[in-house]
Amino acid sequence: MNAGTGRAAKPERGKAVKLVDRVFDQLLERIRAGNYPADSRLPGEHELASMLGVSRPIVRDALARLRDQGMVYARQGAGTFVSAHGLPAAHLAYSPVKTIADIQRCYEFRLTIEPAAAYFAAKRRDSGALEKIATALADLREATNHQLHRTDADFLFHRAVTEAANNHYYTASMDALKPHIAVGMHLHGLSLLGPRQGLQKVFQEHDEIYKAIAEGRADDARELMRAHLEGSRDRLFEGRVLDLSF
Repeated sequence: MNAGTGRAAKPERGKAVKLVDRVFDQLLERIRAGNYPADSRLPGEHELASMLGVSRPIVRDALARLRDQGMVYARQGAGTFVSAHGLPAAHLAYSPVKTIADIQRCYEFRLTIEPAAAYFAAKRRDSGALEKIATALADLREATNHQLHRTDADFLFHRAVTEAANNHYYTASMDALKPHIAVGMHLHGLSLLGPRQGLQKVFQEHDEIYKAIAEGRADDARELMRAHLEGSRDRLFEGRVLDLSF
């Protein structure tokens, strides 16, 4: 209650805006990932609010933003539908992971794009991009404090770094690689839960990447990302890599 007024304090405007941003990003990602195909009906506001853990006004504002960007449209009395116009005409796609060798190949490919993305992220980052990286980092910190590894937060951190580079080729590649990266991240996360508990070290690696990007240290960001990915690969494969020669 506010002193002397008897009225409950209103939620901070900044917090509400951040919630709208988060819901907007989550819905946009699901639409682009094909969870909600073109011309399919989105769940109602009440259901979305329950699914995403926010209030209906937050969902309503996020949907309004999606409509403004042409991603969805409303049908009177029927609900909100995904717009085919707002979806990319074609999606970059890779063959699914089938073997351990494919996981190693995925790491090899990530090493060709993510260090460069981190470099350009440090060159081009803005406050919005840094906030997305910081949000994912905070989720990783919380999980680490509870001796857990969150694959979703791990991917969002790397995705946010590539987004900060302001190069849609990087982000398109990361989006296409998401299920492939998730396999490696899941197995890597399991390897961190052994007796030596490597979770804290891996969190520190993410934290150092974020700081280098935030401070505009492009060369450091590139090398820190490279070292992190090589370390993840080596931890997963216990320092041994497969011979992929034909």
